Amino acid sequence: MKMEHVTIQTSKYEESINFYKAICGLEIQRQFEGDINITFLANAAGETCIELIENAHAKPVGDSISVGFHVEDVISYHKALEAKDLHPTPIISPNPATKFFFVEDPNGLNIQFI
Repeated sequence: MKMEHVTIQTSKYEESINFYKAICGLEIQRQFEGDINITFLANAAGETCIELIENAHAKPVGDSISVGFHVEDVISYHKALEAKDLHPTPIISPNPATKFFFVEDPNGLNIQFI
């Protein structure tokens, strides 16, 4: 069994699509437009899938959950997101082999880069 996708209902639909494309490196896999707009984004292998559902009444997600993404160089990516004024948290290193930090997506969801 593997996880199929993570669903985020958002009142910031276009901003969220742009965030997951530009910051997380995902690409649009498919979209449905109509009474409800839905976009699925994933990496090139079709994994790491995020489903965005436009919902004008969506509430901010909060900090009780996070979604993690692997990056090749945590320190360099932290600097890059600082330069984009995304206010990453300080780098956390619970042990010598692990480094990560968080950035909030447009919906208040903590995105971890590890």
